Amino acid sequence: MEMNRREALKTLGAAVGAAFVPGRASAQSGEISVGSLLDGTGPINIYGLPMIDGTKFAVDDINARGGVLGRKLRLIQLDAQSDNQIYAQYATKLLVEDKVAVLMGGITSASREAVRPVVGKYKQVYFYNEQYEGGVCDKLVFCTGVTPAQQLGTLIPWAVKEYGKKVYTLAADYNYGHISADWVKVFLGKAGGTLVNQEFIPLDVVNFDSVIKRVEGAKPDVVMSLLVGGNHIAFYRQFAATGLKGKIPIVSATFGLGNEQVVLAPEEVEGLVVIYPYFQELENAVNREWVRRWHQRFGANYAYITDSACTVWNGWHLWAMAVNKAGSLERDAVIKALESGLTFKSPEGDITLNPESHHVVHTVNLAKVNKQRGFSIIKTFPNVAPTDTMEVCDLIKNPNQAKQYTPKF
Repeated sequence: MEMNRREALKTLGAAVGAAFVPGRASAQSGEISVGSLLDGTGPINIYGLPMIDGTKFAVDDINARGGVLGRKLRLIQLDAQSDNQIYAQYATKLLVEDKVAVLMGGITSASREAVRPVVGKYKQVYFYNEQYEGGVCDKLVFCTGVTPAQQLGTLIPWAVKEYGKKVYTLAADYNYGHISADWVKVFLGKAGGTLVNQEFIPLDVVNFDSVIKRVEGAKPDVVMSLLVGGNHIAFYRQFAATGLKGKIPIVSATFGLGNEQVVLAPEEVEGLVVIYPYFQELENAVNREWVRRWHQRFGANYAYITDSACTVWNGWHLWAMAVNKAGSLERDAVIKALESGLTFKSPEGDITLNPESHHVVHTVNLAKVNKQRGFSIIKTFPNVAPTDTMEVCDLIKNPNQAKQYTPKF
């Protein structure tokens, strides 16, 4: 992988100096070039692979419906290899050399923040299609995933009521984990809960013995997991092996995005509670047809269609709707159309893009891991707004912003 990384960076070196016209997209043979930057390899590819499938599926669906402005999309899909330096380099390539009409990609918040300065430099529309810690307020950026107000703001009051007030947070040791852990404190305070302790775990950690001993010693009522990536799957297996699974419940805002419930045995994680807009089990007409078509394309034995895959689908279709509404690929016209209050019938249900914050209003669902390596939905919360970001970000009144707000205590 290290050799691939060096070769990729060397290959991209010449791209930076290429001519570029901000907001102008290229077309070959009448096609519109669009860019996607996700992790096909590397430790975060457990999230990336379903998102890559969702990207291909969405672009093909848009093309089958006539494309954008009557033209087909030409997808340029690059593998960032879970390396933030490659994310920045490939973002430059897509914008400068390929002159894509839109850039979509990033999984971890660190990868998004590697891409955003490049987007700011070359002035093109960027979609970040993943749940995250909230607060990004940027005229060029549209965030279609759920934020803490939608996840933690709903999950924490439920957990405190269901399990008890004492919470122990385990979070990934990068900006997503740290900022999300701060949001846990905010929503715990509102729910009358108590933070027993919080720990930040590097993404390469696979041995959780000492962590589990500290959790056991603290005797929390519930563990809040904000763990991320393939290595962190080990926590759930090791936690169950100690016998703590039946004693201390776990709730999570990240579990399942990498199909952890498929990798782990039901006896290791059955009953763990998560919250997302999308679950494959949702009973609505749009989702039933979407799941049927997904399995028709990717195989009946496809492990599980994740919330991230649906979020990617949403991002591509919202952008296509906006371009068709604008009647143009010109950047400012597309942004204006995106800020017009677009709604879309998604497999998760109807969604609305909030104009001021560039974030999406979602219906969110609480669900438990079941014996079938899927999820059983236990409660639905309709039309939950991303208030954490909406309260601080108004890109209509103050368009010249490119920052990220964080919680205030």
